[in-house]
Amino acid sequence: MIIEEDINKAVEVLKGGGIILYPTDTIWGIGCDATNSRAVQKIIKIKSRPKGFSFIILLEKNSRISEYVQEIPDITWDLLKSFDTPTTIIYSKAKHLAKNVPANDGSIAIRIVKDEFCRRLISRLGKPIISTSANFSGEPSPLMFKDISPELKKKVDYVVVSNQNKLNKVKASTIIKLKPNGEFDVVRQ
Repeated sequence: MIIEEDINKAVEVLKGGGIILYPTDTIWGIGCDATNSRAVQKIIKIKSRPKGFSFIILLEKNSRISEYVQEIPDITWDLLKSFDTPTTIIYSKAKHLAKNVPANDGSIAIRIVKDEFCRRLISRLGKPIISTSANFSGEPSPLMFKDISPELKKKVDYVVVSNQNKLNKVKASTIIKLKPNGEFDVVRQ
């Protein structure tokens, strides 16, 4: 299957409220339309996640952050430029997302993807995509497609074909939490 067909099929599933298993710029992930609360609830059930845990959402370009965050501290743009590796930034006030996506405190974690497949997928969908590791709670995060549990593969609506043989050398993203005063903390490196 060519990448374009794979993206079209994944977008069709996402628009229909489905769940996809897909490669990201870090590890393999489970995703859905981050504005669809029913789809997000399916992921919560698959992962057996406790309520109130925030999800990471993926966007394809920096200019889209303002669509989903109420206040963007000025330091954001410098932080985004300063990291060569995938970086997730936690912003304090989310907007325009499903109610079950932000953390209990209203914050949202956003990563701008550099991976070509992900960028094209998100751009075609026109909405952010949830990104949570393609594993059950307590299992290691899969760096390669072959590391994903067969049971998990059965629980999603579409498994992306592209990049299944690719080895991601990047671990999970660095996570930075912005503070209202413009300072920040590194939560995960």
